[in-house]
Amino acid sequence: MKNNKTVTFSREEKAKMIEEIQFFFQEERDEKLGVIASGNILDFFQDMLGEHIYNHALDDAKTMFQRYMENMEADYYSLYQ
Repeated sequence: MKNNKTVTFSREEKAKMIEEIQFFFQEERDEKLGVIASGNILDFFQDMLGEHIYNHALDDAKTMFQRYMENMEADYYSLYQ
Protein backbone atom coordinates (compact mmCIF):
# COMPACT_ATOMS: atom_id res chain seq x y z
CA MET A 1 0.00 0.00 0.00
CA LYS A 2 1.53 3.28 -1.10
CA ASN A 3 0.50 6.53 0.61
CA ASN A 4 2.09 9.02 -1.83
CA LYS A 5 3.02 11.38 1.00
CA THR A 6 4.27 14.70 -0.29
CA VAL A 7 6.32 16.92 1.94
CA THR A 8 5.20 20.51 1.68
CA PHE A 9 7.16 23.54 2.74
CA SER A 10 5.99 26.97 3.78
CA ARG A 11 6.63 29.86 1.42
CA GLU A 12 9.42 31.05 3.74
CA GLU A 13 11.07 27.61 3.89
CA LYS A 14 10.97 27.25 0.11
CA ALA A 15 12.41 30.76 -0.38
CA LYS A 16 15.28 29.93 2.01
CA MET A 17 16.04 26.66 0.18
CA ILE A 18 16.01 28.48 -3.17
CA GLU A 19 18.50 31.02 -1.77
CA GLU A 20 20.72 28.15 -0.61
CA ILE A 21 20.59 26.55 -4.07
CA GLN A 22 21.51 29.86 -5.68
CA PHE A 23 24.39 30.32 -3.23
CA PHE A 24 25.64 26.77 -3.83
CA PHE A 25 25.67 27.15 -7.61
CA GLN A 26 27.37 30.52 -7.36
CA GLU A 27 30.08 29.33 -4.95
CA GLU A 28 30.68 25.81 -6.26
CA ARG A 29 30.04 26.16 -9.98
CA ASP A 30 30.39 29.91 -10.55
CA GLU A 31 26.89 29.90 -12.09
CA LYS A 32 24.28 32.50 -11.34
CA LEU A 33 20.82 30.92 -11.16
CA GLY A 34 17.56 32.80 -11.06
CA VAL A 35 14.67 32.07 -8.74
CA ILE A 36 12.76 30.01 -11.32
CA ALA A 37 15.72 27.78 -12.20
CA SER A 38 16.55 27.29 -8.52
CA GLY A 39 12.91 26.48 -7.78
CA ASN A 40 12.92 23.92 -10.59
CA ILE A 41 16.02 22.28 -9.12
CA LEU A 42 14.38 22.19 -5.71
CA ASP A 43 11.21 20.66 -7.18
CA PHE A 44 13.25 18.08 -9.08
CA PHE A 45 15.16 16.92 -6.02
CA GLN A 46 12.04 16.97 -3.89
CA ASP A 47 10.26 14.77 -6.44
CA MET A 48 13.23 12.43 -6.90
CA LEU A 49 14.46 12.14 -3.32
CA GLY A 50 11.61 13.31 -1.09
CA GLU A 51 9.93 9.93 -0.68
CA HIS A 52 13.24 8.18 0.07
CA ILE A 53 14.23 10.77 2.66
CA TYR A 54 10.76 10.68 4.22
CA ASN A 55 10.82 6.87 4.49
CA HIS A 56 14.34 6.87 5.90
CA ALA A 57 13.27 9.39 8.56
CA LEU A 58 10.34 7.15 9.47
CA ASP A 59 12.68 4.15 9.77
CA ASP A 60 15.01 6.18 12.01
CA ALA A 61 12.09 7.25 14.21
CA LYS A 62 10.89 3.65 14.47
CA THR A 63 14.37 2.47 15.50
CA MET A 64 14.63 5.21 18.13
CA PHE A 65 11.18 4.37 19.48
CA GLN A 66 12.01 0.64 19.62
CA ARG A 67 15.19 1.37 21.62
CA TYR A 68 13.20 3.59 23.95
CA MET A 69 10.65 0.82 24.50
CA GLU A 70 13.39 -1.75 25.14
CA ASN A 71 14.95 0.54 27.75
CA MET A 72 11.57 1.14 29.32
CA GLU A 73 10.91 -2.60 29.51
CA ALA A 74 14.33 -3.18 31.10
CA ASP A 75 13.62 -0.43 33.64
CA TYR A 76 10.24 -1.98 34.39
CA TYR A 77 11.72 -5.42 35.07
CA SER A 78 14.47 -3.91 37.21
CA LEU A 79 11.72 -2.52 39.49
CA TYR A 80 9.64 -5.72 39.44
CA GLN A 81 9.70 -7.64 42.71
